[in-house]
Amino acid sequence: MVRRVLSLATGRIALAVLTVIAVLALFGPLLAPQNPLATGDHPLATASGAHWLGTDYLGRDVLSRLLDGSRVSVLGSLEVAFTALAIGAVPGILSVHLGRVFEWVTLRLADTLVALPFLLFAVAVIALLGNGLSQAMLVTGALVSPLFYRVARAATLAVARSPYVEAAIVSGASIGWVVRRHVWAKVLPPIAVALAQTVGVGFVIVSSLTFLGIGVQPPAPTWGGLLASDLGYLSHQPWAPLAPALLIMVTVWACNLLADAIRDVSGEAGRALVNTRKARANRRREADPAPAPAGGVR
Repeated sequence: MVRRVLSLATGRIALAVLTVIAVLALFGPLLAPQNPLATGDHPLATASGAHWLGTDYLGRDVLSRLLDGSRVSVLGSLEVAFTALAIGAVPGILSVHLGRVFEWVTLRLADTLVALPFLLFAVAVIALLGNGLSQAMLVTGALVSPLFYRVARAATLAVARSPYVEAAIVSGASIGWVVRRHVWAKVLPPIAVALAQTVGVGFVIVSSLTFLGIGVQPPAPTWGGLLASDLGYLSHQPWAPLAPALLIMVTVWACNLLADAIRDVSGEAGRALVNTRKARANRRREADPAPAPAGGVR
């Protein structure tokens, strides 16, 4: 699948952007040219050689704060996505094989989670357990998990009715073996699409919570927190919110672009794409005449 994704221009662009974001998350605090928490004597300064993106209202270097806040934003979005994956995908697959009672219970639970407002519950959990981003992301991941539940269940239902799965069950194969051998490979592509989309949703959720000052204690920098602090000084620096907003937008766009690329190369669409490319290659081969042997025909 990775080779197919890389064969598309959209896949290469998405992976390149997300690789840059991953580098910022891993090495952003080390790449920061100044201490992101240190205040200065020149608040709301414009861009200069000392401060490439200027300073905020306390004189702190904006570029350093953006780089340092990348890790929190990325880790928070990944925590949302993988929590939702763990909570939603496994019950979605097993609901097809473990009987009517388990299926009914998990379906009702998924319907209940869909109806709950994730932002309100994240605020409630932080009020109970303290102002920490991990608690909020775990709760948010649980509330987003019905997406993975329904995707995994729909894909498993399509595979469960196939003759080779029914033959394996009749022959005495265990449910775990059937899932590992036959179901997982078919369910993985739609789950990968949902995971890429959920990472983008996670960036929006993390940015929204930190924009409201929830989950991270100031003066710790985050992309959403920088956006919120910049909005209070638009009369002095109307361009200030552009940098954090652009980072959030580009990251979410790349996640959605990657999800589209995975969808385009998986399943029937992926096989059609491969067959189309093979047909084009064959037509090119037939159109190009074979080179004549050197020295002519004897």
